[in-house]
Amino acid sequence: MKIAFIGGGNMGEVIISAILAKGLSTPADIRVSDIKDERRQHLKQAYAVSVAGDNRAVAAEGEVVVLAVKPQNLTEVMAELNGQLKPGQLVLSIIAGARIDTLCRGLSHNAVVRAMPNTPAKIGQGVSVWTATAEVTGPQKARAGSILGAMGGEFYVADEKYLDMATAVSGSGPAYIFLFVEALVEAAVKIGLPQDMASELVMQTLLGSGGYLQKSGRAPAELRRMVTSPGGTTAEAIARFEQGGFKELVLGAVVAAYEKAQKLGG
Repeated sequence: MKIAFIGGGNMGEVIISAILAKGLSTPADIRVSDIKDERRQHLKQAYAVSVAGDNRAVAAEGEVVVLAVKPQNLTEVMAELNGQLKPGQLVLSIIAGARIDTLCRGLSHNAVVRAMPNTPAKIGQGVSVWTATAEVTGPQKARAGSILGAMGGEFYVADEKYLDMATAVSGSGPAYIFLFVEALVEAAVKIGLPQDMASELVMQTLLGSGGYLQKSGRAPAELRRMVTSPGGTTAEAIARFEQGGFKELVLGAVVAAYEKAQKLGG
């Protein structure tokens, strides 16, 4: 599969690494353009892919053209590529907030997939939600699914509205988890645990709990009740969470992220 990357930033590199690891493409069939020479040289040395500073030249060589530029650079990139793409090429955009209609009009091209991956993709445990225009063929959908699936789980949705929702949950979600871990480690240190021990305890608790939740087949609420003995230490902590409106705070945060995603999409 010949793949052209417009933008070689962090998530672009994640995709390159994943598709090479899964054997979906070879270094000889991957082209990358980026405005920064040091970034181009890094990708060339790390993955043996071809690099250039010319977006048009790179895009012309891909069966799949992955748009991985920063949102603030999208308008300029679309102006460069407008009318340059062939009907048989598939555009795969991972640009946050960039709606399909914007991409189609800006590129004068209608075979477009829009996807929202997340940062755990860097270790092959990400999840991507994606959708496609009606002009995307079955084989092209299969290609997009295989590229996104190389980074972890992938979910196709027929309605683009779910992309903003996914942005607020799985896209931003890792930051929510990191914030909770940060707070739990700080609390552990506050009550007297050494920093390194606190970090290790929290990390293993997080990993173990996530794995148990995934493999148990039980609902989170059921597992929480199993762990929470009446009158015990866990019950005391959960009561404090509830007093502080923990669930309402999470809901408010997700809604705020969702509304911001909608505004970014214009």
